[in-house]
Amino acid sequence: MAFNVINEARRCLNCKNPICKKGCPISTDIPNVIQTFLSGDIDSAGATLFENNPLSVICSLICNHENQCEGHCVLGRKGAPVHFSNIENYISDNYFEKLDQGVIEELELDKVKKKGKRVGVIGGGPAGITIAILLARKGYDITIFESREKIGGVLRYGIPAFRLPKDHIERYKRLLIALGIKIRPNTSIGTTITVDDMFRDGYRAIFIGTGVWKPNTLHIKGESLGNVHFAINYLTNPDVYTLGDSLNIIGAGNSAMDVARTALRHGCKRVTVFSRSEHIAASITEVEFAKIDGVEFVTGVEPTEITDEGTIFVDTVKGEDGVRRRVEGTEKLYPAASTIIAVSQGPRNRIVSTTTGIDVTDRGLLVTNTFGKTTRDGIFAAGDVVLGARTVVEAVNYSKQVAQTMDEYLNSLED
Repeated sequence: MAFNVINEARRCLNCKNPICKKGCPISTDIPNVIQTFLSGDIDSAGATLFENNPLSVICSLICNHENQCEGHCVLGRKGAPVHFSNIENYISDNYFEKLDQGVIEELELDKVKKKGKRVGVIGGGPAGITIAILLARKGYDITIFESREKIGGVLRYGIPAFRLPKDHIERYKRLLIALGIKIRPNTSIGTTITVDDMFRDGYRAIFIGTGVWKPNTLHIKGESLGNVHFAINYLTNPDVYTLGDSLNIIGAGNSAMDVARTALRHGCKRVTVFSRSEHIAASITEVEFAKIDGVEFVTGVEPTEITDEGTIFVDTVKGEDGVRRRVEGTEKLYPAASTIIAVSQGPRNRIVSTTTGIDVTDRGLLVTNTFGKTTRDGIFAAGDVVLGARTVVEAVNYSKQVAQTMDEYLNSLED
């Protein structure tokens, strides 16, 4: 692995105007990281990655590299791009392992001056973890409120272990604890404890990063049947589902690929993904892996009804105006023991419904300004609960901006 990574790093042209960096949602200084690595200073390369993206080791595994850094590499125009994902993973994993074992102390935890101000972080997913790390390193007392038994959010409960090993999340838990961050698992804000309770107890600012966990529905007949499930629910704990030998998946995004590949690993013998358009929304890499695993695809169809025997689809065709319409009389039953709906998801309203002064959009997403401020003073938000379902690296990038805004806000408050 190390030898291959070194050879791959040597392929980098060290461009003066690196468009690979422009293609990265969090603007990773890729040539600098690679050159630092090749110079023999892997610790500095790892520190650069971590400082820019606290979740770099995770993003190296799950980012859509083909459309981001690697998709913008100039070498990819006539051949294979530099596979920075492999390089980033090797460097970040090495750095995080040393950090975890105390071999390097780049974070200088003992030198952080405590500010005596309490900050609550609601949600232990990518956005919440990022905010917690950044603000704890600035000296704030952080408590993460996690509604589930373990932190990680979509990293733990939405991405299969064969794509993201869960021990990575445990390493982050150890880092959070080392930073002095308190974690309250199985604690849903908006039920027993409210946002107002938190302000009462001395929290000077609150961050909301609860993600989007409410499945979108199709509003077609049959969605309430016993053999129908939603993707986000299935991925949370596949072991509790009995899908049978065959599965139809409605939707063709990355979540659908995760469901399909997970189902095959849990006993399904035939899994078919259905897409309304001729285009598969998931990344090329994820589709290729799905096909290798044995997933079948049917495109240009739209579901009209779900039955005990399977799913009924009708053909669709794109008109001259670019709008896809049903082709009447083409209804067909595609037999399957179970059907899973994978058409994205939206936010739950538990916090909003119990808190005054927080505005939401017509989709239920939190309204914020460019810097993550909600419509209530002292409450900030970032991640999917603001932007809708997006990538992890986008959530981290936005959270970095919000952390800076929160720091400025907290500094403006009297002690």
